[in-house]
This record gives sequence, C-alpha cells and structure tokens, in this order.
Amino acid sequence: MTNAASSPRPWALLTVAGLVLASTLAAFPAAAQRTATWRAHPGDAHGFDAFALAEAVDRAASLAPLTSLLVARGDTTVAEVYFNGRTADRGANLKSASKSILSALTGIALADGTLDDVTQPIGPFFPTLLADAPQKQRITLHDLLTQQTGLESTSFGNYGAWVSSDNWVANALRRPMADRPGGEMIYSTGTTHVLGAVLSRATGQSLRTFAQERLFDPLGVRIRSWQRSPAGRYFGGNNMALTPRALLRFGQLYLNRGTFRGRRILPAAWIDRSWRTYVRSTYNNHQYGYLWFTHLFGGEQVAFAWGYGGQYVFVVPRLHLVVAVTSSLRTRPRGSDDHNERILRLLAEHLIPAARGDSPVANAWAERYALGLWGASPP
Repeated sequence: MTNAASSPRPWALLTVAGLVLASTLAAFPAAAQRTATWRAHPGDAHGFDAFALAEAVDRAASLAPLTSLLVARGDTTVAEVYFNGRTADRGANLKSASKSILSALTGIALADGTLDDVTQPIGPFFPTLLADAPQKQRITLHDLLTQQTGLESTSFGNYGAWVSSDNWVANALRRPMADRPGGEMIYSTGTTHVLGAVLSRATGQSLRTFAQERLFDPLGVRIRSWQRSPAGRYFGGNNMALTPRALLRFGQLYLNRGTFRGRRILPAAWIDRSWRTYVRSTYNNHQYGYLWFTHLFGGEQVAFAWGYGGQYVFVVPRLHLVVAVTSSLRTRPRGSDDHNERILRLLAEHLIPAARGDSPVANAWAERYALGLWGASPP
C-alpha cells in the first residue's frame, strides 16, 4: 500500500476546484474507496469551504509529531491524510483517549442490565480489598466515570510507582483519600483501571473480549493491542491501539446517537449523559462528563476524547463533523511541547470554519441539530 505521506508535502496533490484529496485516493485501493463509510468525496460537496479545508490540511502537515488527520461529515470522509511515514492500517496508541471508549463500554453494560445504575457502589465488587474501608466502599460508578472518587491520583508524579506495582487495582484502591467521593475531580488513570475491573467482573469476560464483541465488532473494526497489568487485567483507560479510521468510526458512532448502519450499539441517552458537565478539569478549563471532555472551540460546542501526545477524536454535533487526529509518541521534536494547543487551534481556527462554510448543506445540518433531528441521513 502506497503511503499517502511519502512525499514531503502529501497535501500538494489537492485540487482546489474540487478539493479531492488525491494523496488519499491514491493511497487506498478502489475497493476501499467504494466502502460506504469510507468514501472520499470533494470537500465542497458536503458543505465544506474547499479553500479553507485545503489550508487546514496544509497546516496539519506542519505539526511535526502528527501522524494522521481524518475529517468526516456524518458518515462520509472528506479528508484522510497520513504523515511521517504512517499508513492507514497501522494502529495508533490512543493513550488516555481510551478512557472515552471505557465510557461507551459502561453504557453498554448498563443498557444490558449487567450493571444496575451509575449510583451503584463499587464495594461489592471488591469485598476483600475494601473490607475495612467503608468510605471507599461507597464510591459509585458515577464517581469513577467523572474522576470524583476522592482517591489520591495514580497519574502524573504517581504514575511510575503505580504501574510498577504488582496489582494495579489494589494499589489504586489502597491510596489515601485526598477528598470525599463526589468531591473535586482528581484525574487518575488508576480510577479507570478500577472501572475496567468492575466491567470485567460484572460481565464475566475480559475487558478486551467485551469491548471487541459488544463495541468494535458491530463497528467493523478490531482492537490492535491493549496493554495488560502484571495481574493480567487490561489497562482500561490507557494504551489501547486502534487505527485512525477505527477512531474516526468511534466518533461517528457518538455523532449518530449510538447507531451504526441502522444497528443500535449504544443508547442515545447515554451519549447525552456522557457529554453533560459534572465537573471542571482541575488542570485546564475544559468541562468533564463521563470520561469525555467538552469545550467551546471556534464558536461550536465540541465533545472530545483526549490522549497524551496528541491523540484526539472531536465530535461537533451542530456541524455533523467528526475529526480524528493521532500523533507520534516516539518522534517528538524539540519545540513540540505545545503540540496539543496547536491541534486545538487547527480545529478551532481552520477545521471548524471550513466545515461551517457558507453553503446550504452546512446550514441545513446546523438547522437539523437545532431542531433535534439527529441521524446519518442527509438533509
């Protein structure tokens, strides 16, 4: 398979008249182009400002650690470009963007009745570990999903010691209480590892098996890899690898209110609950729902999954827009510390304006959103 980014300027083949991403079209066989979800079309055919989208792709090429940029209007991909030698079929480590996938798995388990409710306490899942910790027993699924357990964080300066321990669940749950359950947000990857353990015990399956069978098989994609703890438990909210196309499709599932090709995978009500603001992040000004961030970018409300080093999927419901971005974790050049901010500026200052455009199609999508008319059918 030819690499779309094999030349120094992979975007140079864009035709301004139609904004056909020729670099992308040349990279994939005709069969892939005919697949309904992954059709590539001229950008201006779906309400995009062709010149603005071309400029956005141009700017993306200058973000050195960036490895992929995929842009979709609804179920149609209008731009798909790979950089720095990356190819479409190579998995990308999503880092903490995996947490939003864990949120989806929780919604599926609740819809199944495998879990009772978000108010369900975690004590019964860990009777031995929490036998002498009544306050920790009262931590709820809601607290895990909003990072409000009150437990000392296992992230940032504590991360190394946590992942070096023999039992990540025990280490996370035995940490001192820095706040009460339901108090301030304390970002902690250990919290989502505990949630993964709850899901595994409730379903009677490994977390990876449950995720593959109930979420990714219906989406037609597969998990490429997922790190496990020394005790053999899958990580949960970190170090899952998917292809950029699979990440985009996950975002499209949320855009389409939990359905894919007419099949209900996730309750629409769960998406609403996941994107509600419960807390504000203690280390940036983003709002936080059920393991999803939300924020206003470029004048639009955006829900997004975010992973270390520049791994994102952005969902912009009013514009029927999904953007997936992956970045290299190994080739971060000097001066790339602001890489996350540059990606957010790319979204806010270039991709959203390009998607908004001044076209009947873009305006029709905005009107449908305002009226609450969801779904993948074009206006």
